[in-house]
Order: sequence, then structure tokens, then C-alpha cells
Amino acid sequence: MTNAPSPAPPFGRALCAMVTPFTASGALDLDGAGRLAAHLVAEGCDGLVLSGTTGESPTTTDAEKAELVRAVRSAVGDRVPLVAGVGTADTRHTVELALAAEKAGADGVLVVSPYYSRPPQEAIEAHFRQIADSTGLPVTLYDIPGRTGTRIEPDTLIRLAEHPRIVAVKDCSYDFLAAQKVISRTELAYYAGCDEHNLALYAVGGAGYVSTVANLVPARLRTVLDLFDAGDTTRAALLQQRATHLIELTMSDGLPGAVTVKALLNELGLPAGPVRAPLLPAGRQTVDGLRAAYEELTAG
Repeated sequence: MTNAPSPAPPFGRALCAMVTPFTASGALDLDGAGRLAAHLVAEGCDGLVLSGTTGESPTTTDAEKAELVRAVRSAVGDRVPLVAGVGTADTRHTVELALAAEKAGADGVLVVSPYYSRPPQEAIEAHFRQIADSTGLPVTLYDIPGRTGTRIEPDTLIRLAEHPRIVAVKDCSYDFLAAQKVISRTELAYYAGCDEHNLALYAVGGAGYVSTVANLVPARLRTVLDLFDAGDTTRAALLQQRATHLIELTMSDGLPGAVTVKALLNELGLPAGPVRAPLLPAGRQTVDGLRAAYEELTAG
């Protein structure tokens, strides 16, 4: 039996994978983070994911991750859920980050599969179960084999769905059939993690999206889901299609999303700042292309 889209996904439908603003010197910009978070919520995001890949989690310290949660919570209050990225290649470290996120005020945690060591499925399952057992927060599993080197197989996800605190998946597997298999056999809230799949996954029972591009056009992306829910599937599809150029330049032009998003946010006068090494800032040609795509999308 295929599940219908949940009327109340655990963290909302339109989630932004928020960048982590830094000052010009590269320090954590807590004031900027609060202002950006408030802007995103005002523009239609009903959940924020902090310290994900787009949030440059590999180059922020454990203390900075907790400080970020506290600053954003102070800025947005209880208006939207906050999901803290805590995934690492080390199970023990991931547990420590999950407990720190819970203490800092997060509403859930996002846990990527262990990277580099490429553990087998049995070990991946044990890793996730240990983290879910360690915290009282609901857990979202993050499947992005292009970065981790190992996917979370559908059968593993189906088994993990039995855990009472494992409630959602952020899907960057680019395996649409596998996603539908898990949606049809579990009650996991399935979020598109690749912006080009936002509408397609939602249409087959997904919960919504965790979007990098939502840093730039949060209201536009949310409107796609709103139109679909209202039954105007034609306009929803057209608006998703109109976003293709910006999505492509942001996510598929050979640069990480943190680089492209921060470049355009800085152009737009919103808090972002530089990226941290080993990332490098976008060049002028890239910035100009992003600005043109943004203006094309928001012109009408």
C-alpha cells in the first residue's frame, strides 16, 4: 500500500539547509545567523536545518555548532523546528554532537551515513540505532552516497523505520525507485535533498524538501508545494521548471552549494560572509551567472 503525503511532516514541508554565516575574518557570525534565519522563516520556510553540508559542518567546531543552534533559536523562537546536523564518520563523536544539539535546543537531528570508512550495511544500521538510542530527539537519516561513498540501502531504511525515534530521510541518492519503495513500505517522512526532485518526490508521497536553493528563493520553492496541494499541478510544475536554471547553477556547476549560495547571498545583501578553507569563494563569472538566474526567476 502506498502512503499518502503526510498532512503534518515532523519538521514541516519546506525546510532550508541554511548556510552558516561567518564574519569577514572567518569567525562564526551569530548575529548574521539569527538575521538570516528570521528572513528565511518570514519568506516561507517552516523548518531550518543547521550545520548540514551547506552549513559547512566539516569546518565548524563542536562548540560553534551548539552556539549556532542557540542563536537561531533565540532569533526565531518556537515558530519553526530546528534540525541540527550531527553526522560524522565516528559513532561516538556523532552521539556527543546529538546530545549537545538536544541540550542547545534543537528539535531534531540530521545524521549522515558514516563517510570515508565505507562500513557495510550492518554497521551503518548499528551506527544509526546507537545514535537514535542516545537522544530523545527525532532523527532524520541523510542518504547522500555521492559524498559519503556508501548509500543507505532501501532494506536498511525499512528496518531502521521500526525505531521509534527514526522518523525521516533526507534523500540525495538519485534513486527514485528506491525512494518510492521506502515510502510505500514505511511511515518515514521522505524529504527531497536535491532541489530538482522537490516536486517529483512530493508528488509520489514525499514529505517536502530540505533545500539548499531555499536560502535564495524560499518563497518560490514553497509555492511549488502550495500549488500542488491546492490541486494546481500544472502551475506547480511550471514554477518548478522555472527554477531549473538557478538550481543548476547553484548545485550542479562544479561548486559546492555553500560556495554558490554564499556568493549570491552576499550579492543580495543578506548575511553569509566567506566560506572556510578548503573551500574557495566563487569567481566573478559564477557570481554574475547566479545573479542573472536569480533575477530571471524572480522577475515575474
